Order: sequence, then structure tokens, then C-alpha cells
Amino acid sequence: MKKKIKILLASPRGFCAGVKRAIEIVELAIEKYGPPIYVRHEIVHNKRVVADLIKKGAIFVEELHEIPEGSRVIFSAHGVAKKIKSQAKKFQHITIDATCPLVSKVHKQTENYFKKDHKIILIGHKGHPEVIGIQGQIQEDLVIIQSEKEAESLELDNDIKIAYVTQTTLSLDDTKNIINILKRKFPSIVGPDLDDICYATQNRQAAARDLADKSDLVLVIGAENSSNTKRLVEIVRKSNTKAYRIGSFEEINEKWLKNITRIGITAGASSPEILISEVIKFLHDLFEEVDVKTMDGVTENIKFKPLLTFS
Repeated sequence: MKKKIKILLASPRGFCAGVKRAIEIVELAIEKYGPPIYVRHEIVHNKRVVADLIKKGAIFVEELHEIPEGSRVIFSAHGVAKKIKSQAKKFQHITIDATCPLVSKVHKQTENYFKKDHKIILIGHKGHPEVIGIQGQIQEDLVIIQSEKEAESLELDNDIKIAYVTQTTLSLDDTKNIINILKRKFPSIVGPDLDDICYATQNRQAAARDLADKSDLVLVIGAENSSNTKRLVEIVRKSNTKAYRIGSFEEINEKWLKNITRIGITAGASSPEILISEVIKFLHDLFEEVDVKTMDGVTENIKFKPLLTFS
């Protein structure tokens, strides 16, 4: 495939502060205490990140009973239910919580609304680890709403107090529409501002829209089970631009690139920059002339300190 193409790199893209913090916590724990360090669930949703940490001495499990008693255990960035922390104590595990601070904020909101006797609606995707963690903060079932259609069909007694919280990695536009429906149906409903959808999610979605407007095709790098990556693909496609999610350069189908002159590249918040570099190298090898340009975008200066305190 010999021709000239232009590569446009979204800005910002890839790792966010919460992901960086979670990975650093695992690395620091291995460095300080030595392997093995156990991690419940993927620390973040990216196979490359998980594979690199396994090489360094991390062991990933899905359930705590898989871990020997008295071991050091780290909870993933997605957050966990309170019962998981209680189970860890029964197993005499020494734990550290790598939950993203922005997810922890949603946990606290959920608890506070519950203490004030609100029926809580959680806008999010059923079965996602973050949603399961939010559900597990209180001793009452939350009402999970995944779409505008579900919001429209929701029936609750208007005499009760109602509140909503949101998963942090949703589509900003879709969530805004759902909230507007809920406010119309339940005028007294209370909930946080849309700012509670993670700043990094918002920034990457805005960058993806900009990228879609300037590209013939957009490659979104991220894991299949990454919620924020899926949202980026959806946003690009809503702009009537072709978009493909790939886990690595090996998943690129050369047929996609036929008659394409401008390729946009972005990455979900759990994707390391090395994956982007490998995609660019693949395209360099494929095309005769490649021009790479990073687009203007928001500069992210937020950092979350990786606290290494086991309890």
C-alpha cells in the first residue's frame, strides 16, 4: 500500500490520572514488598498493562478466595463493593484501595443520598465493575438506567425523595439527555452536575469529536471491555466518520485504509502510549509517506498521589 497519508493524533488521549495512580500503586507495592502482590480484577482494562504488571510480580484474580490468607491485595481503579472489603478482612488480607478518587466521590454521593432517605437512580451500564462497586456502597437496590428509553419508561412514586448518580465513563451527551428526561419526569429529583462524569472522559470525548471532523477514519485504541473506549467509538460514528476499536496494531485490517488519506488516532483512558506508537510504526511501514500531527487540545495537569498504605 504505497501512498501518502496524514495521521492526526487526538489530544488528550490515553492514560488519565486515575489510571496512572492505580498502576503506580501496584508497581510501588511490588518494589517495596516484593512479589507476589495480588490484584482483584484487572487493575485497569488493558491487556498490555496487565501483562506488564504480571511480569513484574502482580497476580490478578477475580475473587478473594483465590488468594492465600494474609496476602497483600490491591483493589482495582474501578472500585469495589463494601462487602468485598469485609471479605478481605475475614481472609486476613492486607489491602490497599486503588479506586480512582473520582469514582470514590460517586461512592460518597451514593452513601449521602441513601442516608437522606433518597431512592437512588444510577445512570450506568449493568455489569460494569464500576457500577457493581457503586451498587455495593449501600444496603438497598439502586435503579440502574442505561438509556433514554429506560429513563422514559421508569415509574417511581413521586411522593418519595429521588436522587441520581452516574458512572464516570459515560457519554456526556447521552447522560445529559437521560438526566433531562429524569428531571422532567421527577421535578424534585436531585443529583450532581455533569462535571461528575470524569474530567478525562469529557476531555477525550471532546477530542474525539474534533478528530472525527478532520479524519476520514478514526482508530480508537483500547480494550473491548473498556467503557470509555466504547464511548469514543460511538462519538466518532455519530459524527458520520468511520471508527474502529483496536486493542493493538495487529488488529488493523488493511482493507479499512483503502482510499483513506487522513487517519485519526485516539485511545481510551486505560491505554498506554506505547500502543499508539506501535500503530504509528505499523502505518509508517505500510505507507510510502506519513505525516503525523498532534491536534490542539486541553492540557491535563491533574495528578493523583499513589498512596501506599495497606490496611
